[in-house]
Amino acid sequence: MLFIEYPKCTTCRKAKKWLDEHQISYEDRHIVEDNPKAEELKEWIAKSGYPIKRFFNTSGMKYRDLGLKDKLPQMSEEEQIELLSTDGMLVKRPLVIGDDFVLVGFKEEQWGNTIK
Repeated sequence: MLFIEYPKCTTCRKAKKWLDEHQISYEDRHIVEDNPKAEELKEWIAKSGYPIKRFFNTSGMKYRDLGLKDKLPQMSEEEQIELLSTDGMLVKRPLVIGDDFVLVGFKEEQWGNTIK
């Protein structure tokens, strides 16, 4: 299982603590130092069943600075994925990628029901 985080993010720290407390093994990846590639994002979005917008960190400064709330609706899926792949700070975190699931953000109940 792959756990993608931004270590300074409090939600990511809570999620990591939850994984550790439940003795779930994972590979840790820093979202800024090793930003998800467009191909990875395409695969994860498809596997997750979520709309692309769910993968954007809509509360982040970068999202607001770029005015993405107004720009995303005019962009194609391909353009949105390319944009996400340019900067880890644009991507909602944490991300957990398993063999047959992708979780975006940390919701304890959802994680407990999904991660075995």
